Amino acid sequence: MVGRTIAPRLASRWELVATDARPSPAMASLDVVDASACRAAFQGADAVIHLAAAADPETGWDDLLTPNVLGAHAVAVAAAAAGVRRLVLASSLHAVSALPASVVRGSGDPARPANLYGATKAWAEAVGSWIAASTSTTVVALRLGYVAPTPPDRSWPDSELSAWLSPRDAAELFRTAVEADTLSFAVLNGTSANQHPVADLGDTRRLLGYQPLDDAWLTAQT
Repeated sequence: MVGRTIAPRLASRWELVATDARPSPAMASLDVVDASACRAAFQGADAVIHLAAAADPETGWDDLLTPNVLGAHAVAVAAAAAGVRRLVLASSLHAVSALPASVVRGSGDPARPANLYGATKAWAEAVGSWIAASTSTTVVALRLGYVAPTPPDRSWPDSELSAWLSPRDAAELFRTAVEADTLSFAVLNGTSANQHPVADLGDTRRLLGYQPLDDAWLTAQT
């Protein structure tokens, strides 16, 4: 879903090849657990954005193992083997969801998941750190909020309101994560510039040059 949201916004800037387990005229076929297929697909690529996952926080281990654990490993190893300059991994704020609700998540906070989904995202961050430390491929792991065309209803809890990532900001976040050229490895937060932020964006702005729209909420409402 995130890929289908950001790809049209980035296609005019990059020579973009989109893949999915269920191919379509706009999406080439790729099974992210197939390391050989991933390596072949990544040959000649400057960057790889890895978004494939079982994304429901309530998902159980049997459904998380293949896409979230084995898939993250296969993609990371294949990207390094293909000589990709930058690998961008979609982590999640669920990787730190066990922190108290009153605590603003910093990008340097160690993983503390409250569910298995968040634990698999912490695994992806660790795999990314390993790849960056042991190969020439640099890695940015983005602890995403949730991407949706419109912000959540104002009746929702502040923790939900503050995790929204607008489509425009999502595309800008991934653009800067790919194009920032001074990083070896970083775990950074990814939301819009929401009121009562659940995640601090200071490092994301500083290290990537990410500039979310300060009026994203108002723009979406209007």
